[in-house]
Amino acid sequence: MRKVILIIMISFVSAVSLSAQSNQTLRDSLAKATDLLAYHPDSIDLRLKKTSWNILLEQWNYAKEDLDKVLFLDPNNIAGLYYRAFVNEKLGRLNFARLDYEHLLMLVPGNFDGQLGLALLNQKSKHFTEAFDQANSLVNQYPDSAVAYAARGGIEKERGWLELAIFDYSEAIRRDPSNQDYLLNRIDLLLSTKQNEAAIRDLDRLVSLGVNRNSLLELYIKAKK
Repeated sequence: MRKVILIIMISFVSAVSLSAQSNQTLRDSLAKATDLLAYHPDSIDLRLKKTSWNILLEQWNYAKEDLDKVLFLDPNNIAGLYYRAFVNEKLGRLNFARLDYEHLLMLVPGNFDGQLGLALLNQKSKHFTEAFDQANSLVNQYPDSAVAYAARGGIEKERGWLELAIFDYSEAIRRDPSNQDYLLNRIDLLLSTKQNEAAIRDLDRLVSLGVNRNSLLELYIKAKK
């Protein structure tokens, strides 16, 4: 089940860089899934597959309609609960998203992705103490997880705890050295705390990872002031 949720999360990340061509490919896949579902309306697997296309195309309301049907057929469907929590958050239905995450965690106590989603949701809805406590718990439960450290670092960054955030992003980078997002976050934090030489080292590291130097020019200029 954790594998299913990880696949979902990877799909979300992939959606950010979709080209127009791949967008059309997704629409074609959605059309095929919709046609197939018409012949098998009670198929949870097909409905979840269709929902994944809706989510990648950011069709939140259509996704929610199908997820409601999935969870009507199977109220304890883990993937359905995770998807719907994500979709409810996108629709601004934060309390409903929280209910789905809590239901998921009741069924699968300690589930990493459910805990992470709930922590980030609490941060978004300004339940700061709960969010930070949950992020701490994630790091304690999963000390080898770069994502756990980065999540806590992001919360600390939003709270203005910059040195703590630098520490956590550094721990995330130590576990996932080629993650460009973590490096960019640490660069921003280093510049905010006037640690310009360290920021330049991270910028050089991004270039070595294949990032176009010109795209980082503004950050280089800021770091060399």
